[in-house]
Amino acid sequence: MRLIPVDMSGVTVMVAQPPQTKMRDKKNGVVAVDPETGGSLMTVDVLFVANGNAEVITVTAAEADISGELATGTPVALTGLVARPWENEFNGQKRHGISFRAAAVTSLVN
Repeated sequence: MRLIPVDMSGVTVMVAQPPQTKMRDKKNGVVAVDPETGGSLMTVDVLFVANGNAEVITVTAAEADISGELATGTPVALTGLVARPWENEFNGQKRHGISFRAAAVTSLVN
């Protein structure tokens, strides 16, 4: 799949929803893991503000790469943020979108 680097210059990012465990299979309670490291993955909903526009996006990162207290409203840095277009078919319906993955999510509050 194609990975598209996201330019973070001039962008303000803050936590909209604190980190949550990413589930591979919610019905059976299977946690999503990084295929390279085997570590658990987390999702963080962030308010992404750029060029006068704001949008909430969900960012995935390894649990070990999320640092600091990430309460709602906390300003954060998203290191190595990439976008990945995806599409799939489920029950005869085609779906598509963009997922976001960060190498690290770090609180900017000391």
